[in-house]
Amino acid sequence: MKRLLVLGTAVVLCFGPMWTLPVTPAHATFGAVLPTLSRNLVSYYDFEHPVRGNEALERDRGRSGTTLSLVNGGADMRVRDGAFPGSRHSVQLKQITPEAAGNDDWKAGVHRETGVPSLTAFNGARQASIMGWVKMTGRNPAPNSTTADPDDLYGAIGLAGVLSGDSNGHAVRALLELIQVDGELKLVALARRLDGGASQTFAALEDWRELLPANEWVFLAATVDFDTGAMALYRNAEPLAGRYVVTGDPWRLAGEPEPDLASATDPRGIKIGGSYPQNTREGNACHCRMDSLMFLDRAAKPWEVRLQYRWMSRARSTP
Repeated sequence: MKRLLVLGTAVVLCFGPMWTLPVTPAHATFGAVLPTLSRNLVSYYDFEHPVRGNEALERDRGRSGTTLSLVNGGADMRVRDGAFPGSRHSVQLKQITPEAAGNDDWKAGVHRETGVPSLTAFNGARQASIMGWVKMTGRNPAPNSTTADPDDLYGAIGLAGVLSGDSNGHAVRALLELIQVDGELKLVALARRLDGGASQTFAALEDWRELLPANEWVFLAATVDFDTGAMALYRNAEPLAGRYVVTGDPWRLAGEPEPDLASATDPRGIKIGGSYPQNTREGNACHCRMDSLMFLDRAAKPWEVRLQYRWMSRARSTP
């Protein structure tokens, strides 16, 4: 069995809605992350590592050290419900006041208006992946708290995404989410190569309620290649049949230059369980739990997704 390797140590700044403080990032261990993926593991949140002195913050066990804010619920959002053997905690995300347009939804993320320097791996990125465990625990999609109609539901269920370099807290560079496609909610990988440009969506064909049944942990992965335009979705390591929603060339891949990369800007942050991690408004709440979320700066290969799922499911732990 491969042993623990240590990634380089660095002191970074934490950028959240209200905090700027120095922290030393925890390091991803091969007890939870496949060795071939660790080099490209930009951020990794297992919700087992609160920042000392402020349990409303979660330490990043990836290489970037991008501290995550547990918005509105703070330490109470960590619950004793690990997604796989060896995991003890996950994060609870949920809508709090569906009948009012407030800012109290439990979600997580990081946001900085001028970009988050620790996420520079996604600046000019050629590829990206988002992986992690999801468990639906309540009503989804949630009532739309931004409208007066009590029967109006959000058109999406927020999972996890990397924001674009010009994002208002909603627009993304890479995203794993459930959104309306032709009037029907679908599990999707969604990405935007250029800031301010059009996005492409790869939507799973299968009914999302079959893919994410209530109260069951599911391992999801989305991969994006900005150069080739290829996208993929996986559920419990199995590739999902799907279709590209936008016709034509939404990422403007035709012509020079080569290779085609994402915009040369630092992402404005990460969003988990809904939009607007800066907590200025609500959007696309997810009543769910998440565990061991991974953000990578390359597209994981199908065999890596399969082995990562097996790696975690076998309760591997590091002394």
